Amino acid sequence: MATIVVRKAARHDVDAVAETLAAAFQHDPVMSWILPDPDRRAAGLPRFFATMARHLFLPADASDLALRPDGTVGGVALWTPPHHQNPSPLTELRTLPGIWRAFGRRTLAGKQVGDLLKKNHPTEPHWYLAMLGSAPDVRGGGYGSALLHSRLDRVDAEHAVAYLESSNPVNVPYYERFGFVVTGELQIPGGPTLWPMLRAAR
Repeated sequence: MATIVVRKAARHDVDAVAETLAAAFQHDPVMSWILPDPDRRAAGLPRFFATMARHLFLPADASDLALRPDGTVGGVALWTPPHHQNPSPLTELRTLPGIWRAFGRRTLAGKQVGDLLKKNHPTEPHWYLAMLGSAPDVRGGGYGSALLHSRLDRVDAEHAVAYLESSNPVNVPYYERFGFVVTGELQIPGGPTLWPMLRAAR
């Protein structure tokens, strides 16, 4: 197998980030609850991920891409570093039009999820893995592992904590292999469960 190249995501990568994550999360339990109609979900997710990447994650300068041999994007990891956890009110305001275009009448459902995550977020400084996904055609090909190893090497060099929420139970054992430990369950009222996972400093 060819070595998977990982590089930092830049602002001009918004479209590739959005398309890759939209494909990766098309059947995700939480995204399926927010947008139950598959066609609406297929149209809305690229808009959602483009909005989040453009306004929240790429400006934090800590997200990564895993490239296919032809140089196209096969996997994406959206991170925020310690002390970059809370966007300003102005930044949050800038995300609203894109989120509305993505979710439409289900915007309040999306807000319900976001509020739940914020309420239960760790207060100690940490690296936050908000999204990790690979394109369906390369799933199982090591793209997620390459992304995790690349960033966690830096996290460990800083002796820092890392945190994520798994929105799919099948991914919990996967993250456990990288040292993440489930710390509880987050139940969306009327919706699915998420699993917060913390990786202690080492």
